[in-house]
Amino acid sequence: MTDPYNPNPQYGPDLSKQPDSGAHQQYGQPAYGQQPSDPYAQQPGYGQPQYGAPQPQYGQPADPYAQQQPGYGQPQPYGMPQGYNPADPEAPYGRDMYGVPFSDKQKLMAGLLEIFLGSFGVGRFYLGYTGLGIAQIAVVWLTCGIGAIWPLIDGIMMLTGKVPDAQGRPLRD
Repeated sequence: MTDPYNPNPQYGPDLSKQPDSGAHQQYGQPAYGQQPSDPYAQQPGYGQPQYGAPQPQYGQPADPYAQQQPGYGQPQPYGMPQGYNPADPEAPYGRDMYGVPFSDKQKLMAGLLEIFLGSFGVGRFYLGYTGLGIAQIAVVWLTCGIGAIWPLIDGIMMLTGKVPDAQGRPLRD
């Protein structure tokens, strides 16, 4: 350390006063067997919290006035649909991993409508495919019900997320 009363300060260890023992001392570290040269390090209570100072408790936020964010399993604030993002008006229901905005239609709703009411084309009408909905009605009724395999397979594909909505957006969960 430097001496404030010394007009010629020397930085680092003074190699002229210490014999070379083969072990080199690192800067800022006291030599083996010596006390640290920091005068504050030897005072009682140095580095410890002062009495009466507020201490953050384990698991508590550092800012006591910070708002708690809803975590996993906690209810969302009222008035907003699940996944609503007001900061992104182009994707109010979020985006998928490729950045494509999610549809306002749901996979489960589209799939179940298509499986149970597919002979009436309801699942395709729900997604906005009016032409395919009319085609499903025609195929099912003109084949006397044999063509009902098409809405069944189509409903399973909707449940797995393979069918987008009419605007090409993936269905949300």
